[in-house]
Amino acid sequence: MENKIEVIPYIPDEDYDNPAMVVDFYEFTMANCLFLHGYKDTKLVFDMFFRKNPDDQGYSISAGQRKLTRFLLNYHFNAQDIWWLRTKGMSEEFCEYLRTYQWKGDMYALPEGTVCYPNVQMVRIECDMVGAILIETYLLQTINFHSLIATKATRIVGLNTHTPRSVMEFGTRRAQGESAGNDGAYAAVLGGCVGTANCLAEMKFGAEVKAVGTVAHSFIEFFPTEFEAFKAFADTYPESVSLLLDTYNIMESGLPNLIKLDDYLIEKYPDDPNKRVKSARIDSGDLARGSKRLRKALDAAGKTYIKLVASNALDEKKIANMELYEHAHFDSYGVGENLITSASDPVFGGVYKLVAVKQADGSYQPKMKISDSVSKAIIPGKKMPWRLYDANGQAQCDLIAMDGEVIEAGKPITMVNLDPDAVERVITFTPTAVKPLLVPYILDGQLVIELPSISERRAYVARQLTSEVWESELRMECPHKHYVNMTPAVAECREKMYAEYHGGRM
Repeated sequence: MENKIEVIPYIPDEDYDNPAMVVDFYEFTMANCLFLHGYKDTKLVFDMFFRKNPDDQGYSISAGQRKLTRFLLNYHFNAQDIWWLRTKGMSEEFCEYLRTYQWKGDMYALPEGTVCYPNVQMVRIECDMVGAILIETYLLQTINFHSLIATKATRIVGLNTHTPRSVMEFGTRRAQGESAGNDGAYAAVLGGCVGTANCLAEMKFGAEVKAVGTVAHSFIEFFPTEFEAFKAFADTYPESVSLLLDTYNIMESGLPNLIKLDDYLIEKYPDDPNKRVKSARIDSGDLARGSKRLRKALDAAGKTYIKLVASNALDEKKIANMELYEHAHFDSYGVGENLITSASDPVFGGVYKLVAVKQADGSYQPKMKISDSVSKAIIPGKKMPWRLYDANGQAQCDLIAMDGEVIEAGKPITMVNLDPDAVERVITFTPTAVKPLLVPYILDGQLVIELPSISERRAYVARQLTSEVWESELRMECPHKHYVNMTPAVAECREKMYAEYHGGRM
């Protein structure tokens, strides 16, 4: 009698969590099929890149590399995963292989916080077939979301317009899930925010992602009077008094009670200037008009040291309009849903595409998705992007080269513009400085980089936007399109493959 493998029905477990199972099911069906056809040890090269900057702006910020690195270093499947995969029709051989599988590939990526542009790789993965295919969804989810929020944050904090602002991330309650709240707080601080309302984010990432906050309207409503609420908070936290003024009436109630409270603190702690009202926040009404009225009144009362904070569905455009057209001055801002969801453009469209297969002789056979749309025809081959700088130290363009091509400063470089509508498709430029953009994070499954602190990465973001990026790329309206070029070798490979598979020139 033929032996049959008995598959025990899987029992769902709402508390179960293994990040390795953040997989679109087709990744398992592909990997299982290729495994059964003998390709488990074949090395594949995938590129992760994107085609459009969020909000049609002139740049993006690459983020999420730290989380992706930690994921790959701890990549594994549990008995529960194998149990479920058997019920989904995966072969016994494939399931047994996954039981002891460890990720042993190479991960090259942009240093976290790098300013990046469409069509330039953010991550390059080279790994055995299984490890290359099954990480696609987690990789895209991680890099896409972190990059989206970090990019949005740079604009809200004013780094792109060289008008730096103090901004706190207040969006956890509007985030699309717990992980989005935590990762969004991390990415927002990377992009320039000074803190977050999210306590778990500080517990996970440390004091660099500082949890901040004071009281809500409910606290003030709880007490018989607004002043009693203010006084209770000040007696408890005399060195960090920051209060809401708009629970009842900003100018008729909140402001007089705030001044009265500060006078109370002066009387109670005459020799300790640190025990004073630090700031006042308004979360409703005409914020710009409110800021001017409050500043004038506080200054007239001798309270010049009390800072003003604004919140209430703010984003970079609302803040800029208040500052530019109404001359509003707030010392800091709390920004919630429009930051944590990047509400104006909530999708970072990164993709993960096969670009090469390693052959037995060590060479790489290029692979290419052609498509009927030239704009979606990818750039094949194992490649390395470079950034080329002019004499002013600014990034003149990015150059996509074949891995192994040497790009040298001080020597003329012939390049093919990736934009098919460019007037000059072939150009020559002599860079003052060059640097390869992708750096190794993991080689043969082992960490080979010291992951920098978030404060170092945050400073790196600010430095690039201040001194390396053309100002025309940073403007809010009609930004300049950063030049992305190919070496002749890359362009020739792409043209040849397109002609072969699509029957004509690009």
